[in-house]
Amino acid sequence: MLCSIRNCIPSVVRRISLFRQNNKRYEINNNSEFVNKVMNGTVPVIVNFHADWCDPCKILTPKLIELIEPMDKLDLAIVDVEENPELVHVFEVKAVPAVIAISNGLIVDKFIGLVNNEMIENLIQKLTNEGPIITESNDTKS
Repeated sequence: MLCSIRNCIPSVVRRISLFRQNNKRYEINNNSEFVNKVMNGTVPVIVNFHADWCDPCKILTPKLIELIEPMDKLDLAIVDVEENPELVHVFEVKAVPAVIAISNGLIVDKFIGLVNNEMIENLIQKLTNEGPIITESNDTKS
């Protein structure tokens, strides 16, 4: 009996961990991957243009991951500007970090530089109409 319980537990844990890996965050390696995953994606995507040498990027990227990964209807695409010069040119990225919100193949909003969580949450709300900001003060204003 103990053996059968041990055999059940690892399979359940394995299924749960695979379920959680939902491809919510992915690195873009070329233009065709960008078109397939971002422009033709089924959910809105926040595109984070960053560089390894950029200190503000090292702060912003974990913030974006923390806020976006729990959400069901939003993905995060990470684009290394050094590896994707054509995308940098197409989206006219002049500085990093640069974040662009795309829904149904259209740019909804964008910002450049290190911003506070409230600005990121507002961007998320524009894309999903369900962002993580739900406070009593928002409920009492209506």
